[in-house]
Amino acid sequence: MTAQQVAVKKYVVKLSDEERERLNTLIRTGKHRARQLMKARILLKADVSEAGEGWSDSQIASALDTTVNTVARTRQRLVEQGFEAALTHKHSPASARPRIFDGVGEAKLLALACSKPPKGHARWTLKLLETAVVELNIVDRASDNTIGRTLKKTFSNRI
Repeated sequence: MTAQQVAVKKYVVKLSDEERERLNTLIRTGKHRARQLMKARILLKADVSEAGEGWSDSQIASALDTTVNTVARTRQRLVEQGFEAALTHKHSPASARPRIFDGVGEAKLLALACSKPPKGHARWTLKLLETAVVELNIVDRASDNTIGRTLKKTFSNRI
């Protein structure tokens, strides 16, 4: 046995009969996300109650072709945050890049793109819009790619 198998678990998984049934039903029926199914299988294998299998993290990881850290995090999440939290993936807003254009900025960009283009140009280009939004203090800086994606969200056939 390895050290990980013998180690005393800080986060012990003890599922109720109702929770075990929910996990089994989740695995057997319907279409569910692979991540959710993996977590359900981890919890069923880690369950140390009388009906559970009580596997070690390394046994679960090798049987389900995942990492020991994933198994440990799933255990921890169940104990600290509850049954539902252990099954769902929570997107962290801190991991996403902050948006350059807020609703007001998008509206101003859209109004600018719908307005007459500068003299000497037949239409607005993304480069012209990029320069204009900075000059008009709509945003501090923006790339033509960002301008294009923002306009594509709202309307795109004019540019």
